[in-house]
Amino acid sequence: MTVTANERLGLAPTDPRPASETRPAADRTTTNPLFGDQKMKLGLFGTNTSYGLIMSHAPSGFEITWEHTKEIAQRADRLGFDVLVPVARWKGFGGSTNFNGNCFETYTWAAGVAEATERIAVAATSHLPTMHPIVAAKQATTVDRISGGRFALNMVMGWVPPEMEMFGSEQREHDERYAYGQEWLDFVNRLWTEEGTFAIHSKYFDAELLEAYPKPHQGPRPALINAGNSPSGIEFSARNVDFNFASLDTLDNIKAYTTALKDKARTEYQRTIHAMTYGLVVCRDTEAEAKRAFQQVVDEGDWGAAGNVIKIAGSGASQSFDHAVKAMQERFIAGWGGYPIVGTPEQVTEELGRLNEAGMEGMIFGLIDYNEELKYFGEKVMPLLKEAGLRH
Repeated sequence: MTVTANERLGLAPTDPRPASETRPAADRTTTNPLFGDQKMKLGLFGTNTSYGLIMSHAPSGFEITWEHTKEIAQRADRLGFDVLVPVARWKGFGGSTNFNGNCFETYTWAAGVAEATERIAVAATSHLPTMHPIVAAKQATTVDRISGGRFALNMVMGWVPPEMEMFGSEQREHDERYAYGQEWLDFVNRLWTEEGTFAIHSKYFDAELLEAYPKPHQGPRPALINAGNSPSGIEFSARNVDFNFASLDTLDNIKAYTTALKDKARTEYQRTIHAMTYGLVVCRDTEAEAKRAFQQVVDEGDWGAAGNVIKIAGSGASQSFDHAVKAMQERFIAGWGGYPIVGTPEQVTEELGRLNEAGMEGMIFGLIDYNEELKYFGEKVMPLLKEAGLRH
């Protein structure tokens, strides 16, 4: 057995730590709006990365500066939105836009946004193979302490081979990524919750005398998110996370998906999981205006970048996008393969209601121009959502 540095140097052991270091400060249902009672939760997706959710040169005032992303976050916070979820990217998708290539790293972005906001939940999106569990657990705890218990961790197994090659390693096979992800999360959970020191000896990790103080602000742990929709992804989500993000093509398919997901979590793991979706929202005074704006995104799309995404997804790198690769290529251009909602404030409200009835308990979405269109959404759509009983 390897002699540890503590043994070799004759170091004194750590004394038991006080409760302020070893226990969370508050129940997460009292600090994190993701666990609040809004019937249809709302969030923004992709405000940390260039072009957001649209692979297009359609006109927009959206830009990747700290001032701009902070203004968007603060506006969403004032409007009562529930969560901000960033896109994790290490490399753009090429083409004329180099889609998502100009971006902020998500843990540090989350720390800044947490300090700049008061109520909204703030997520970091983490590609697990690129982040050691010890580092991730400490960063997550730091953001959670900054935010007073509003942090969420969106876990991605890594699905873009050129990004993984930047880190000097090849992409693991699909199901092996989730096996690695399970060990990664088990490691992080122990750092978040376990008092004293412990060791981990598993297939992917080997570590002695582990400890982490303080624990996250919210207990029993921060909110966990996963967007895996393959069989392995659904299994991982049902077993581990609080929110599964998914996008499917029809309300019937969404209903079947959310029912199966929640049943699996309940019957196989005796736990509750929530489902949310994502996509592009284009809301205008008239349906014709909304459709024209959506079509402009498609007409001015960066098909080079979209083609690259489709080739990567179609190569088996991500089984979660199989349906989009085959049938919904337009949705990559206008909404990153998500569920598009296009229409008047009344139509947007009605569609969010239908998604809710189909089992989706929230939606994180992109806008062509986040900051300007968020003002319109707050003025025109939020009151209707309250009238419809979807918000209060």
